[in-house]
Amino acid sequence: MIISKTSFLTFLDCSKNAWIKIHKPEIFKQYPLSSFEQNIIDTGNNIDVMARSLFPNGVLVESREDTELTDKLIANKTPVIYQPVFATDKFITALDILVWNTDTNVYDLYEVKSSTSSEENGGRKTEDYLIDIAFQKNILDELGVEIGTTNLIRVNKEYVRNGEINVRSFFLIEDVTEEVNAKLGEVKSKMEVASEVISNPKEPVGHCDCILKGKKSHCTTSKYSIPDLPQYPVHAISRINKKKLIELVDNNIFSIFDVPKDFVLSENQRRQVDTAQSDKEYISVNEITDFLSTMKYPLCFLDYETYPSAVPKYDGFKPYQQIPFQFSLHVIEAPNGESVHYDFIYTDTECPDKYFAEALKKHLPDIGSVVVWNQGFEKGINKQIAEHLPEYSEFMDKVNIRVVDLMIPFYGKTTMYDHPKFKGSASIKYVLPALVPHLSYKNMHIQEGGTASDTWNRIVSQEYTDSEKNIKIQALKDYCHLDTLAMVEIWRALYVVESDSR
Repeated sequence: MIISKTSFLTFLDCSKNAWIKIHKPEIFKQYPLSSFEQNIIDTGNNIDVMARSLFPNGVLVESREDTELTDKLIANKTPVIYQPVFATDKFITALDILVWNTDTNVYDLYEVKSSTSSEENGGRKTEDYLIDIAFQKNILDELGVEIGTTNLIRVNKEYVRNGEINVRSFFLIEDVTEEVNAKLGEVKSKMEVASEVISNPKEPVGHCDCILKGKKSHCTTSKYSIPDLPQYPVHAISRINKKKLIELVDNNIFSIFDVPKDFVLSENQRRQVDTAQSDKEYISVNEITDFLSTMKYPLCFLDYETYPSAVPKYDGFKPYQQIPFQFSLHVIEAPNGESVHYDFIYTDTECPDKYFAEALKKHLPDIGSVVVWNQGFEKGINKQIAEHLPEYSEFMDKVNIRVVDLMIPFYGKTTMYDHPKFKGSASIKYVLPALVPHLSYKNMHIQEGGTASDTWNRIVSQEYTDSEKNIKIQALKDYCHLDTLAMVEIWRALYVVESDSR
């Protein structure tokens, strides 16, 4: 059994999931990647190819199993090799780039990652990638392939596009030789354990590792490996840590309905548990009344859709900076008034910013509250547009001053309304079906933002026929429309609560 780097990393996350991937692929494939996950993979592949421009004129090893060609290229001291493949009797890996160093007469290794290198702005830590590179280095060491430096290539978060992409400015290269060497022993030990477990034809007994992880961190096959997990498990308690999970699991407590009254939880976690166990809503009428009183007519329910392009599509944009391409707007002019809907979507080849801002200024009333869900997002986009288009800065600044976040009554320390069906989440996908059962995302062609974002990118990249494009555009309109209609109906549900208390 030869194990790839991908399988090894899967093993580190959840050992049984890695075993299932190899020995029961039919089960592993029952849980396909989402559009968002597939987009991450596609982005990574594109960045890999783009990074080769840093070391041009290399030879590509096209097959992920072609160790024979790799050996020939290494023997000939080929200056640059893309995707060389190395295998031992237990492990196999395809490196991103090997570059012959004429000063040291050995190859330097370059690992390419599509993430950004600015940790404070959402990038990943260098530490996150040392295991990847150490896995590769261990294989090379066993094969006797001498390596000089090991390097990490990542996207420069601060790069701003101006004309054609400047590859040398777009990427940052970090020498991580010392850090990787310090990891080699630890990673080698883990590789041996992974080989022993994954190569064993017998399926690992019991639950997978996810039994001690929060629900959002469960592996793709956890439903198979933990079939007896209740529909509403303790793993769904919001932000529950591993220590608390271990305590609950060790005491054979798996259902949220069995959590003891004296079990120590945070205030928000305790409210979630109590709401579930009582099957009753938690409602703070006075706080809801105060919150609703901050809204001024006309009420403008607004939602944006954006695309975070890894490689900036337009001048003035940074890597992964959100490109706003669509909005939906529901306006209620006065109490007891009906909502009027406006929408905008841009699917041409130019930068959408100006068209987006023009349409928003045209349809958004000059006064009244701008009601959004999770204000940091929309306000951030408004600020970005103001920076890109100075002529709209005053308008966007005024819009931001008017923003009211409809998520506040359902979120964290500000929670005024909790419902058993929220399951500890303030996502509109949970709040809507609980408060407005007749509305749902379930039958929508597009059901979440990741798919919406990916769909738009494929439209403007001209991946669809004309008829397919029209269908996709309508699906995007339907999805964004439901986002603002959902806010309208959730606001009405809050208003009913406040009115009924009088």
